[in-house]
Amino acid sequence: MQKYFLAFFFIGSSLSLMAQKDSTKSLQDVVVFANKFPTLSKNIVQTVGLITDKNLIQQQSNTADILTASGQIFVQKSQLGGGSPVIRGFEASRILLLVDGVRMNSAIFRAGHLQNIITVDNMSLERVEVNYGPSSTMYGSDALGGVINLFTKAPQLNNSSKWKSNGNVIYRYANGQNENRQHIDLNIANNKWAFVSSFTNSSFGDMRQGANRLAAYPDFGKRLFYVTTENGVDILNDNRSSINIQKITEYTQADFLQKILYKPSANTEHLLNIQLSNSSNINRYDRLTETSKGLPVYAEWYYGPQVRNMVSYKLNKTHLKGFFQELSVNTNYQHLQESRISRKYKSSNKDFRIENVDIIGLNADLLHSDKNGEIHFGLESYYNIVNSKAHRTNIATLANSAITTRYSDGPTNMAYQALYVQHRKNLNQNWVLNDGLRLNLVQLNAQFKDTSLMHFPFTESKQSNAALTGNIGLAYNGDDGFRSTVGVSSGFRAPNIDDLTKVFDTKTGYVVVPNKDLKPEYTYNAEWTIAKNTSNYSLGASVFYTLFHNALVADKYNWNGKSTIMYQGVLSDVYATQNKAKANLFGFNVNGRLRLIQNTELNATYTYTKGTYNDGSKEMPLDHIPPAYGRFGIKHIDKKWNAEFYSVFNSWKKIADYNLNGEDNEIYATKDGMPSWMTFNLLTQYNPTKDLTIGLGVENITDLNYRYFASGISAVGRNYILTCKVNF
Repeated sequence: MQKYFLAFFFIGSSLSLMAQKDSTKSLQDVVVFANKFPTLSKNIVQTVGLITDKNLIQQQSNTADILTASGQIFVQKSQLGGGSPVIRGFEASRILLLVDGVRMNSAIFRAGHLQNIITVDNMSLERVEVNYGPSSTMYGSDALGGVINLFTKAPQLNNSSKWKSNGNVIYRYANGQNENRQHIDLNIANNKWAFVSSFTNSSFGDMRQGANRLAAYPDFGKRLFYVTTENGVDILNDNRSSINIQKITEYTQADFLQKILYKPSANTEHLLNIQLSNSSNINRYDRLTETSKGLPVYAEWYYGPQVRNMVSYKLNKTHLKGFFQELSVNTNYQHLQESRISRKYKSSNKDFRIENVDIIGLNADLLHSDKNGEIHFGLESYYNIVNSKAHRTNIATLANSAITTRYSDGPTNMAYQALYVQHRKNLNQNWVLNDGLRLNLVQLNAQFKDTSLMHFPFTESKQSNAALTGNIGLAYNGDDGFRSTVGVSSGFRAPNIDDLTKVFDTKTGYVVVPNKDLKPEYTYNAEWTIAKNTSNYSLGASVFYTLFHNALVADKYNWNGKSTIMYQGVLSDVYATQNKAKANLFGFNVNGRLRLIQNTELNATYTYTKGTYNDGSKEMPLDHIPPAYGRFGIKHIDKKWNAEFYSVFNSWKKIADYNLNGEDNEIYATKDGMPSWMTFNLLTQYNPTKDLTIGLGVENITDLNYRYFASGISAVGRNYILTCKVNF
């Protein structure tokens, strides 16, 4: 009953409503980029969430935390330096991440939990858009559950040929994780050239979890021990004197952004976009808390420095002669590096697995617009080159030896090609038709060079998958602020390098092996939304149903005729990713806004998702399905100061609703599942002058101890936050 009570009690605003500083501005006038070109939201059938509130964006530890604080996206965490968004029960490689329109998903995005979103610095963000539901017509493979599009700061021209400059310096401190962040951005421009530079240095210490636990689980999350190594000897340290300090969670990260805009005429823009992100080692906290027979399983388990380098060039042309009036071309290159380093407790063998991915991309889009609507043609091409290496080092003798690579160790590549068309037709003053088609071609070539360690029964895996996806829907926009949409769409995801070639133990005694016979996944989605928007209030709701066909799930498997194998010295059950499931997902969101007095409004949102799959013999819960979650708050905005008191909450996720063979991580929950929780938070900002902003806040005021579902680390306890921003 709790979830239904909350659903009807906390009627509040959606992301797009929360983003509006002017509560009298119609949602229908909001410009979004869900169709790549700027489009009024009233002309789009698909549900689009928009975050532009600079307080919400910049007063968070990283980009994943923006989504959590919004209450509109559920985010899982396995370590402090992480955050894996979930959209309508789809996570990781089943949702698409974009930064400035460039595809972030690589060929090694895994189906489990990802931390790649934190490589986009939230201090450099201008806005975040979330497309809910299958988005493969516009964005291709991986957009089964939706798209998160991150937009970084844009260079700003001025009206004079003289050069002018302006910028910001920001400092942020938060005691709950000993967070120190320093940021500077600078814009230098005249009327043709603009340069924007942004740099952020971030340092995080060991995170303190909340001290107030539920009486039924008095020891949940306590950090009883941690391991250090001194002179090559593993030391088991007693941590009971500081039980709430989640030891060895610290990390650092540096992010740099440089954009150069050249606008030789009113109709032509050239934009160079350079982004660099690099972290320190990031300990996998959940693995470092595992025990076996009363002793730690691992002495070391960490991700090596996470590197994301991107260079893109974008050409925009408007007011073209002929059938198409607008052209946008984006060519880009990305280099990604990630690694996993682990060593068992009291073992001398330290294993290194290192992946390098190089991605070359091209997007080209043409737009025809007239009074009756628009036609959008596009093409897309991305080519991934994957290099996977591994070795074992004996920390006593420094001798190296061979171990299995995480992915295929020979030449490995993957290509995504697509042609698409999206059409909008204004049927009359109130009705709008959306429809579109996309032809996808995804090719994969993986070579296994050394098959001796795992005794591979094959030496290569090749696939070529073609798919046609589409969408169609109607939107009604009434003159009185009433709006309703109905639409159907399909999603497509081709198996990637991670699905087809991975060899890895997701937990001790459980090893995943390659399966080269995988087929693409498909989703078919139906959605209905209804909303009423006025200057004083907004009410809205959406309901969706998704059929998930050919779903890839990890299940028991025979490798060379055996159900168990020795892997890294442990007799392990064999699992492999397989097309074994037909899944059904459904859910709803209710939202709204109430203007209490001038510049003060109440807002909230609530989301419920349910998912099950059938493997041919029985029905069971689908993994990645979050518990019901949401947010409510009261916010005041004034010229000198603004403040928001808000709560973020999750309902219970009972152990019976866990998928015990998937990625729900029941070993990091209580025996009954993940308890419900609700935090209370306060953020304030004061502007004593036009060039100075001081922010004070406190998160988790009650110092509650809680975890997000499927997470292996407890959330931050009472967290005092100080921010200072100086404009120059």
